Amino acid sequence: MAVPKKKISKSRRNMRRSHLALTVVNSVDCPVCGESKLPHHVCNYCGMYNDKQILTDKSPDA
Repeated sequence: MAVPKKKISKSRRNMRRSHLALTVVNSVDCPVCGESKLPHHVCNYCGMYNDKQILTDKSPDA
């Protein structure tokens, strides 16, 4: 069986894991409806992007 010869210190272990941290998702407020959305994406609530209506409501009875 493969067994490590020396104990890995907490410092060395934590330095190895320094790149594993989670990052916070950046969000901005939609200028039209005020809901939070990802930057440079269409708003899921009102369908606006760059002051233009991109998505429209497609209801089955319309």
